[in-house]
Amino acid sequence: MMEIDWKNLPFGYFKTDYNVRCYNRNGQWGVLEVSSSEYINLHMAATALHYGQEAFEGMKAFRGEDNKIRLFRWEENAKRMQRSAQGVMMAEVPTELFKEAIFKVVKLNAKYVPPFGLGASLYLRPLLIGSGPEVGVKPSSEYLFMVFVGPVGPYFKEGFNPVELQVIGDYDRAAPNGTGHIKVGGNYAASLRALDRGKKEGYASVIFRSSADRDYIDEAGPANFFAIKGNSYITPDSHSVLPSITNMSLRQIATDMGMKIELRSVAVDELGDFDEVGACGTAAVISPIRKIVDRQTGKTYQYCKDGKAGPMSTKLYNKLRAIQEGRDADTYNWNTIVE
Repeated sequence: MMEIDWKNLPFGYFKTDYNVRCYNRNGQWGVLEVSSSEYINLHMAATALHYGQEAFEGMKAFRGEDNKIRLFRWEENAKRMQRSAQGVMMAEVPTELFKEAIFKVVKLNAKYVPPFGLGASLYLRPLLIGSGPEVGVKPSSEYLFMVFVGPVGPYFKEGFNPVELQVIGDYDRAAPNGTGHIKVGGNYAASLRALDRGKKEGYASVIFRSSADRDYIDEAGPANFFAIKGNSYITPDSHSVLPSITNMSLRQIATDMGMKIELRSVAVDELGDFDEVGACGTAAVISPIRKIVDRQTGKTYQYCKDGKAGPMSTKLYNKLRAIQEGRDADTYNWNTIVE
């Protein structure tokens, strides 16, 4: 194994030794297979390629101070992938198969789990695709479920340092009654042009307005949006927002800290009222935001006056990371040790 610069890992693909895969044929899941190949054989008429029958998950494994490897809230990822499969009419991956796959692939690639204390983790990418051939628009008769892994650093190169984002209203990530609430590739394909333009204009990511009326905040690009106002943790409640497991965890931690949770529509016009704002998700954990520029109106909203993350965002981030790494009490049994 080559020498890995754990402290400077980007968030990107990293070749490891093994992945695992399993097929659903004739309505039945087969045996989980181990592979060292980075490639899959796929029929040219596979529904994943033509009709977007595809869903994926993002999750992390952490090495604790005790050197044990922990998987964070994997059951929630299993449930979300099942909801995604329902949304685009794919065979659902049973929870037990999902569990077998993720634990096996972590064990097989344990040497790639970064050491404790370096801010890095092992990223898991479960993937479900329609692999059977169809030319008419209908669900596949065959599905492939696989999981690959790789060590990663923070999603935004700034790490837990404030970033600048842009609010946009001329591109939509998902339709009001579309697939925004499930983790399917089409949502991300729809966001690429907006994200690319935002980055070219100097922003780490973009915040999408609600596609129905443009008045509210939906997603912060590849992550959920949240705000702190006084003692309240505020985050959008919308059918076109992906339910983030990180956001769900932060809401519980905020509740335990005595904060009020406001899961509701969040108007773009409220941006000037917040004390702190951030983006949260598995990849980013929390990315505090120092400035938001509304591309439509030209308004600028400033946060993090001293250039550092706000106090509540910092507390939430530190608490979540402490739980994930086994440094703090896991009151809700969110972690499962890989043995």
